[in-house]
Amino acid sequence: MSKSTLNAQSQEAVAAHLEECMRRTAQKRDKAAFGELFDHYAPLLRAYSLAREPGAMLVADELAQTVLVKVWNKAQTFDKQKASLNTWIYTLARNSRIDMLRRNSRYTMEIDPEFLWAEEVDEQADPFVAVQQKRAEDTIANAFQHLPIEQQEVLTKVYLEGKSHQESAEELKLPLGTVKSRIRLAIQKLQVLVGR
Repeated sequence: MSKSTLNAQSQEAVAAHLEECMRRTAQKRDKAAFGELFDHYAPLLRAYSLAREPGAMLVADELAQTVLVKVWNKAQTFDKQKASLNTWIYTLARNSRIDMLRRNSRYTMEIDPEFLWAEEVDEQADPFVAVQQKRAEDTIANAFQHLPIEQQEVLTKVYLEGKSHQESAEELKLPLGTVKSRIRLAIQKLQVLVGR
């Protein structure tokens, strides 16, 4: 069985378990089940908020708490036929964030808070996975800036412009072996920088 198949099965098992916790929270007001939901979603909600407004730890904590209180109070309204658990919780987070911005006078602005969510939202996509993806992209982009210019150039040619090693070597007027060495070194450095 492939690693991606195992990963997909694992994600499905987690989703099923969380839905069961939600059902127990809604029907039995099960505090242990809610505790599992809280433990799973609180860090994701904080990360989601921080991705939108870096450095705003208090706002992130407040948003996570507000959303999870709403999950507790509105658990019986969750309907998995209408939306996945992640989508339902994301919608609560989005609406809570808009409410926080409207209610907080520090954020007086001429634009509608709806537009603060700059990225288009795919209703089928998991918003928490999107946040994790954005963080990974930002981490890699930051690490890329710490590479020597020569290594940035070859990575840009090969991975961003889609050129072959040979084409990159010709454009940069470098021996093919030098291009390959720089790519190998750059990838090793990125692995170290991203792994920190």
